[in-house]
Amino acid sequence: MTPRSPLRHFDQEFVGRALAEALSRGGDYADVFFEETSESKLTLEDSKIRSASIGSVAGIGVRVLAGDRTGYAYTEQPTPEAVLHAARTAASIADDNRDVAPISVAPGSPRDLYRAEVPLIGATPKERVVFLERADAAARAVDPRIQKVTVSLTEEVRAVAVASSDGVLVEDVQPMIMFRVGCIAEDGSIRTRGTSGDGARRGLELLDGDAPERIGRLAGEQAVRNLTAKSAPAGSFPVVLGNAYSGVLLHEAVGHGLEADFNHKGFSRYSGQIGERVASELVTVIDDGTIASERGSINVDDEGNTSGSSVLIENGILRGYLHDKLSARIMNVAATGNGRRESYSCMPMPRMTNTFMPGGPHTAEEIIASVDRGVYAVQFGGGQVEIGKGDFVFAATEAYLIEDGKVTAPLRDVTLIGNGPEVMSKVTMAGNDYRISEGMWTCGKDGQSVPVGVGMPTVKISSITVGGTA
Repeated sequence: MTPRSPLRHFDQEFVGRALAEALSRGGDYADVFFEETSESKLTLEDSKIRSASIGSVAGIGVRVLAGDRTGYAYTEQPTPEAVLHAARTAASIADDNRDVAPISVAPGSPRDLYRAEVPLIGATPKERVVFLERADAAARAVDPRIQKVTVSLTEEVRAVAVASSDGVLVEDVQPMIMFRVGCIAEDGSIRTRGTSGDGARRGLELLDGDAPERIGRLAGEQAVRNLTAKSAPAGSFPVVLGNAYSGVLLHEAVGHGLEADFNHKGFSRYSGQIGERVASELVTVIDDGTIASERGSINVDDEGNTSGSSVLIENGILRGYLHDKLSARIMNVAATGNGRRESYSCMPMPRMTNTFMPGGPHTAEEIIASVDRGVYAVQFGGGQVEIGKGDFVFAATEAYLIEDGKVTAPLRDVTLIGNGPEVMSKVTMAGNDYRISEGMWTCGKDGQSVPVGVGMPTVKISSITVGGTA
């Protein structure tokens, strides 16, 4: 997949005219977003290739801000007439008429956070199939009770450009690769699942060495382990959250509440609390879009702002929110490089990039040894969060019983129920094993999905409600 500049149909002079047209009704700010995304996907099921696809999407979106109001229009036609029509449509959010001279835009020089070669490192379709077959064989070799294995390889190249009435013009080419294995194990009437995967803003070098075998084996081991899992206990228990993957709970139950659009509207549990204690002093929460090659990293956001690193909670004290241009204007602060959108057809909004809690002073072994009876939750599947209150329900896909300071039986049907801010206030130990999880995460908000990263050290929560069947 060779990326092509989404600006190739237009010169800088035309882009300046389009911005002027967008401001012709009296808007305060305008930007034009160009995108062209190519994707290919291979899926192997029952040891055979079941689907193979390749495709691309392209379009241009025009946004106008007038005070706290937003006008937005987009087109899939890469013609001057279509873009100018979209600009006039977006401009109608304002109610004035004026002559605006073409705006001069100058190309910027963003950083380069992506180690992948672009296009993605070359390989023939047959060579790609071998990666899937290797993972399939490794998963099936775990145990004869593995009945079904599905392996997928998805590669994407997203080329974007943003021009704004601030005079900014930036381009970025964002690679992404995702390799995922899902297994089903059966033993009599018991049927369990296991999943594993990896992804990053890299090329096929992600699958160097024994990576396909490792990913397949982990998925198979999880599915088989769950066959003998005990029913989870129900009640309020100390819970140890494993490192890396537990960051998804932090992302959902805390991170969304720190996105500025919820806060300037007063919808978040964290609204109006900057400078106040909102978590245990062991808790620091950072959103960082600058970590090289991570799934949530971006050279620039979808408004043309350079990505950054934001300390949101520092030693339990709320320090700030994640902003796009609109929320920054409303709250009179600087944008943080978190204006993101799923595609050209969507307006940007404040979104997380890589959100994590750094490590603490304890070892994972010390944390587990401190629990007489509780739950050790290692990996998570789906969950639900009520952002205004911070209430959450999460299902753990890999969890264990802790008895007398030792990890014992695997558990199934583990659900964690709680409130994000309250749970963060109950962090009593934090491990020195912080790690960003493998890149498998996609975040949904208001119907838009974007890739993100999550991270966490091993953490002890003094008490969480565990929903179980025992």
